[in-house]
Amino acid sequence: MQTLGIYAITTVVFFAIDMLWLGFIARNFYRKHLGYLMAEQVVWAAALVFYFIYIGGILYFAILPALKAGSLQTALVNGALLGFLCYATYDLTNLATVKNWPILVTAVDLVWGTLLTAATSGIAYMVEQTGVPVVPV
Repeated sequence: MQTLGIYAITTVVFFAIDMLWLGFIARNFYRKHLGYLMAEQVVWAAALVFYFIYIGGILYFAILPALKAGSLQTALVNGALLGFLCYATYDLTNLATVKNWPILVTAVDLVWGTLLTAATSGIAYMVEQTGVPVVPV
């Protein structure tokens, strides 16, 4: 049951940070560089499946090992490595296979995925360690 609580915390943190990025900070960046590929409407079912799988990966590979080790550094490093690995898989595959995929998007996305996943891991770890509730109990 504790793992579900940590998963919920991680979900809230991840969505808050990523929606700020996608909805406000980088919205025009992606539209400018990938507009020719973007769908008119987001397929939310696919997006949500990705998010819930990815958040499970953050929990399994970064947060739970950090909690076991009692180490914020483990959360941050494992989160950064996971983010870099996953975003590199997506962006470098697109760079290799999608005609006119912008290298700038790959570079920005790799940095973003690394920072997003490290920050999410670190914040969720700290919330769990301090017992500060993020979601109503």
